[in-house]
Amino acid sequence: MKNKFILPFLALLALPVQAKNVCRSFPMNKVHLLPSRFQENMKRDSAWMMSIPVNSLLQSFRNTSGAFSSREGGYMTVKKFGGWESLDCDLRGHTTGHLLSAYATLYAQTGSAAVKAKADSIVGGLAEVQQAYGKSGYISAFAEGLIDRNIQGKSVWAPFYTLHKIVQGLIDQYQLCGNQQALDIAKGMGIWAYNKLKPLSEETRKKMIRNEFGGFNESMYQLYSLTKDERYLWVARFFYHNEKIDPLKNGDTDLGTNHANTFIPKLLGEARNYEMFGNEDSRKAAELLFWTLVDDHAFVTGELSDKEHLFKPSEQSKHITGYDGENCCTFNLLKLADHLFAWNPNSRIADYYERALYNHILGQQDPATGMVCYFTPLQTGTYRLYSTKENSFWCCVGSGFESHVKYASSIYFHSTNDLYVNLFIPSEVDWDGTKVVQHTAFPQSSSTVLTIEGKQKNFALRLRYPSWATKMKVKVNGKNIKATKGKDGYVAISRLWNDGDRVEVSFGMELREVPTKDDASKVALVYGPVVMAGRLADVPNPFSDPTKYNDYYTFNFNIPASIADKAKYPGLKHINMQNLIPFYDAHHCRYVVYWQK
Repeated sequence: MKNKFILPFLALLALPVQAKNVCRSFPMNKVHLLPSRFQENMKRDSAWMMSIPVNSLLQSFRNTSGAFSSREGGYMTVKKFGGWESLDCDLRGHTTGHLLSAYATLYAQTGSAAVKAKADSIVGGLAEVQQAYGKSGYISAFAEGLIDRNIQGKSVWAPFYTLHKIVQGLIDQYQLCGNQQALDIAKGMGIWAYNKLKPLSEETRKKMIRNEFGGFNESMYQLYSLTKDERYLWVARFFYHNEKIDPLKNGDTDLGTNHANTFIPKLLGEARNYEMFGNEDSRKAAELLFWTLVDDHAFVTGELSDKEHLFKPSEQSKHITGYDGENCCTFNLLKLADHLFAWNPNSRIADYYERALYNHILGQQDPATGMVCYFTPLQTGTYRLYSTKENSFWCCVGSGFESHVKYASSIYFHSTNDLYVNLFIPSEVDWDGTKVVQHTAFPQSSSTVLTIEGKQKNFALRLRYPSWATKMKVKVNGKNIKATKGKDGYVAISRLWNDGDRVEVSFGMELREVPTKDDASKVALVYGPVVMAGRLADVPNPFSDPTKYNDYYTFNFNIPASIADKAKYPGLKHINMQNLIPFYDAHHCRYVVYWQK
């Protein structure tokens, strides 16, 4: 078939013009968490990840490709996973990709030989699988037949979504762990995609990319950046979704009822396009989607969607249900926030990051078991429903593996002469021999202390002035300085910093009401950046039932009728703070987030 697909911006193929970022995050090996709830979550996440057998992760890849033949009655030899990793699920293999990214992040921070060895074993196994498939470069836990179904417009569950997770995991293994074999596998996969897709017509292209493809375009942009092989760039732009992105470029903020986590990753690809080629339309689309979601669509917790879909902001109160806040949406929106902050450092972006991190991401994990939830329901009387260790492996389990090892990634940003302190999390950052150590009990305490250690350095320390702070006070080496908020929302302290210098910051925090977008009688209570919940009845076993088909999506919370009385709002002056807990601590219990006046 004659190829009718014409690449947009074809003239830019040979001469990329890289956009200049104002600042960037630190490499993952330069920032480390100190003891805190974040570090505890990371340790629980790491323990779960390290307990997962390599052979189980590779089993469906090996069986499908013919790289592995088990003993007769082979189910005794390798433990098979259930849920979304079962052999009859179209998304099988996505968890392996997420884990490769998570292992890479974990290794970058810890330097653990055990983590590196485990990741290397997976990469080595995938190389054998790719060889077994033949010379095409294809690699997956499912056969190419699912790809063909996608191309033909037949029913299939998001094959390129899964392939994106695998390719991105391989790229992360190369970039963070230095595994050249991982890059070679990813390159082969990119070449396979090019050869598979190049003959398709424009009509076929537009039809097939209506199917969810995750951030496959983003990973192809990354491969092009690493190799300068224009075939990867061709594939990246093949996955340009005109129907979704063109309206954003034209300033249209009506997002309809789009599936949120299908939509957001497309803009991560556009962010890469801007950064690599300076395409301002791509930047405009990415920024418009971000701010439309944050300002108009997000709940008080920063989470998005009801049963995975967007809805009219003017109907937000009708969508306070048991199926709010797919975790993957927030995971991807925070990735987009990092891009936007690098282009234009602004405290509003960091304010959202903090809001979503504390109120959605942090509370996704059950502190008792390390399991995670798919949705974070906001309906009064509901509760968090957690995964199981071996028989769930939902998309939000995969993004959860990554979320809980990457807390350190966005605490600090830097330019040549500026250090941005975005989050108040116990941590330390090493900036070319000058270390900044942050000690804080925030948000239990409304203060933080930063100490300079090591090499003398001249720079501007930029402290975020949070939107929720009633007043911010700053001391340097015991002396008060004027906390003047700049246009970017930061208090800048420029000086020659020496070993032992100490910066003390305190914030005014108060309890306030935040109503829904459409109904002032439904309010959430927020203290500083933290959403406060009312703890209701205990729930003894809030875990998904693996014997039921995707029960998280149809789960009946059996909310007692008497619960409604407990959600009546007595007014801000009559609320007893002792009856409230941070929403991220509302586990194994029913709760109320939005109170009824």
